Amino acid sequence: MQDGAPTADPSPADYGAGMARPEEIRDTGRLVGDALRGAVRSVEHIHMSFSRRTYGVLGATLGPVVTPIRLPQHGLTRAVYHTVAGTSAAVPRAGAVAVEARSRCDASSGVDTGVAPAGPWSPNSRSARVVGVLNGLKGDVVAAEYASLATPMALRDHLVGGDVVPTRDGLVAAYPEATDRIAVFVHGLCESDRSWFARAEKRHGEPAVSYGSLLARELGYTPAYLRYNTGLPIGINARSLAELLDDVVGAWPGEVRDIVLIGHSMGGLVIRSASHRADVDRRPWADLVRHIVCIGTPHFGAPLERVVDRAVPVIDRLPEARPLARFLHERSDGIKDLGHGVFADEAKRDEVPFLDHATYCFVGATITQDRHHPLGHLVGDLLVTYPSASGTSRAREIPFEIDDAHVGGLHHWEVVNHPTVYEHLRRWLAA
Repeated sequence: MQDGAPTADPSPADYGAGMARPEEIRDTGRLVGDALRGAVRSVEHIHMSFSRRTYGVLGATLGPVVTPIRLPQHGLTRAVYHTVAGTSAAVPRAGAVAVEARSRCDASSGVDTGVAPAGPWSPNSRSARVVGVLNGLKGDVVAAEYASLATPMALRDHLVGGDVVPTRDGLVAAYPEATDRIAVFVHGLCESDRSWFARAEKRHGEPAVSYGSLLARELGYTPAYLRYNTGLPIGINARSLAELLDDVVGAWPGEVRDIVLIGHSMGGLVIRSASHRADVDRRPWADLVRHIVCIGTPHFGAPLERVVDRAVPVIDRLPEARPLARFLHERSDGIKDLGHGVFADEAKRDEVPFLDHATYCFVGATITQDRHHPLGHLVGDLLVTYPSASGTSRAREIPFEIDDAHVGGLHHWEVVNHPTVYEHLRRWLAA
């Protein structure tokens, strides 16, 4: 191990607590209000659909006698739903405005609330998980309409729980013991930078352990954890990552000799696309990449997303189910991109080429110990099948150089921090 290499990452539980910023409070109130109003409108649509169907049957049987009953009943129902929907939207908005005003008043008057200041939604709060899920499901909408709740792409400083400023001073502050080897970790859909620490004590026997801390301790890598809006298109996130790493490597406190990119699920697609873009754009950091590791990545697409995509038009044919069809149809662009993986040319479906000088590895999991077991072959790790994770099928083949990285008995969210997976990582990076 190199001198000065970090030995462990601080636990997310060690972050300082803090309050949400005023603009986040306001946007949260708007978001909750809009969601409640939408839910009431969906219930109204279902109610009215059933009512129309019922009155249709009665009208066919009894004739026009039902009309004097149907018209006022429908009018009253719509009025009630309109009132409830308006109230449901107004109450959270008003509450958020009051809390925001109180927050701004305390800040301007210098009142000590006993809570340390923090960035977006106190980084040790469970609300960070909610924001991650929200961005994964509706990240494109959130970025456009509720900007303060969107997750801007950034490396995260686990000492203070904030974003790393990609300048020399910012990187020195975030990585005081930076080495010449960087391991960049890119999380998956609806996750965050802290997902890499999931159930650390249970799986490794000590808290605050991740692949990054182990690689720092044993191989001298400096771990850098990315957080980003997983609801945006994969191509947009890939472009942003290519630009961010250009800034980071250019301002790194010391020479960079080795970069490894490690992505879980969607993160694997993002790093494959980002490295290709960097190579095409001749960004210097692309020449420093030695390994690209994809863990549980749906290179051929996620089956669940394809099922949803095909089911939406069918569901939409039934009036009573149209609110569900509309909700599914409005899923984020990031989720829709998971249906087929990534291509260098979407129109021609050309594979994203590998960097000539880098070693590409994958980890694929199945819930059964034997990947050839019928159940394991069918569902893979519950979200990604083994052929998709390994990049091998009858129609397509992605030329991974490592082909013995199956882990059995694990599901999709366990591979993000598990000793068996780490053994593969260590073996590849130590070679």
